Amino acid sequence: MLDKGLSWQTRYWIDDMFMISAIQSQAYGVTKDCKYIDRAAAEMVVYLDKIQRPNGLFYHAEDTPFFWGRGNGWMAAGMTELLGLLPEDNPNRTRILKSYRKMMETLRKYQKEDGLWGQLVDDKTSWTETSGSAMFTYAMIKGVKQGWLDEAVYAPVARKAWIVLVGHIDENGDIAGVCEGTNKANDRQFYLNRRTLLDNMHGQAPVLWCVNAFLEK
Repeated sequence: MLDKGLSWQTRYWIDDMFMISAIQSQAYGVTKDCKYIDRAAAEMVVYLDKIQRPNGLFYHAEDTPFFWGRGNGWMAAGMTELLGLLPEDNPNRTRILKSYRKMMETLRKYQKEDGLWGQLVDDKTSWTETSGSAMFTYAMIKGVKQGWLDEAVYAPVARKAWIVLVGHIDENGDIAGVCEGTNKANDRQFYLNRRTLLDNMHGQAPVLWCVNAFLEK
């Protein structure tokens, strides 16, 4: 991978492009050295080619054809973080923004009646999962604030989701309905059978990201 300019952590798993994008983007934010953000953008495009599907959603991995909720949340948040720092003249920006918008368009269509998204995003009958839902909400709030998304279309989606997310937070500040840590598996039922956890940072953190995005001017 290194001879192609990619991270040694490249696995083509959906989780990677939040982790890799976050550290490279922050390195750029601190140093202002474009090599970090350019590297993150180049890696993101490789992942878009590998695991984004025509509907804009992402498989957990190349050999795992399921649209896992939090996994797609990692991609949504990863693209959002990257676009927030990526210079306008970066050659990969247009491609990443197009993929981000395609994903948001499909997520809007799969929002459940309860206001959130399912453990399997494309199955509205699957159980509601809060960590991925919070990541999608964050991506939409930031997208509207930055002008990447049409406010008239996406602000109501984000608002509905946020109100419902807050309703999942208890008096201790813990959010319910968070999928446990999940390895990849070529088995649909594996994802549907995952346990949910309370007081888990997979859910707590993206709720705080939403708050921060609301407060940004």
